[in-house]
Amino acid sequence: MSDREVAAAASCFSITPFLSNLIHRSFVASGLHIQTMPIDDLTTLEFWAPKHTSPDKPNLLLVHGFGPVAMWQWRRQAVHFSPHFNVYVPNLVFFGGSFTKSAERSEFFQAKCVARLLEKLGVERFSAVGTSYGGFVSYNLARMFPERVQKLVIASSAVNMVKGDNVELAKRAQVDDSRALMLPSTVANFRKLTSLAVYKFPKAIPNFLFNDMLRNLYSEYRDEKMELLNGLSLVHNEAPKVSPIEQDVLLVWGDQDGIFPLPKAVELEKLLGGKAKLEVIKNAAHMPQVEKYDEFNKIVGKFLLGESS
Repeated sequence: MSDREVAAAASCFSITPFLSNLIHRSFVASGLHIQTMPIDDLTTLEFWAPKHTSPDKPNLLLVHGFGPVAMWQWRRQAVHFSPHFNVYVPNLVFFGGSFTKSAERSEFFQAKCVARLLEKLGVERFSAVGTSYGGFVSYNLARMFPERVQKLVIASSAVNMVKGDNVELAKRAQVDDSRALMLPSTVANFRKLTSLAVYKFPKAIPNFLFNDMLRNLYSEYRDEKMELLNGLSLVHNEAPKVSPIEQDVLLVWGDQDGIFPLPKAVELEKLLGGKAKLEVIKNAAHMPQVEKYDEFNKIVGKFLLGESS
């Protein structure tokens, strides 16, 4: 097939909506349903929640990172943990159907929005798992609401990052600005992102598939998402501003993470003090919950429940 014929076929068939439908069905089959709720006069959040909650189950919050909406990042965990927890999976502000008229763009604002959502749902106590950008949100959620967050899992999220880390990330990706990597608009930058975020990502994937994902997963709220990246307080820090928190904390990291390299995890474990423990997953990069989901789920389940789940 010629390049022109491949392009024509790609324009007629988009694989991303097909995969989204499959993931959506797996969430529904796990007893979750998607809905939206105004949390105040300015902000509305879209989220997955149990169709029927159980008072005998603890509550678990899964907070996604930058990139596709939450269900793409937490499919394996939503399915795995739903029998053991009341699972809540929000889309953060400016992801999916979540939006705000507020001018606030910080990770603190995202944390307050999630806390308000759970409060309106009647969820008083919960454990939180956050990946990448979602780790920034979850750390601040635990710090600001210690009476509500029971345990915290930070996955692939350098909440101890400083301004220099952004510079180093841009160098590794060979881009002028790390924001062009985290919010890619070109196939070239999307390939660079996946090469750092996924261990041994296949290079033979054709460009039309990257374009399909960019069009379907990265096109909404682009200006607002850039404002979120600009609004991150920690990327302006000259030194880490992380301190121990009340909760037990589990850090889960891929040993090949090219976004937040493993030394950042080692440093973070020390900064968080004696209540923090680091678990490293071999041959995984920035998305161990996707690449090594069985191992990830076992580690997280043991931490949250005190046993393998």
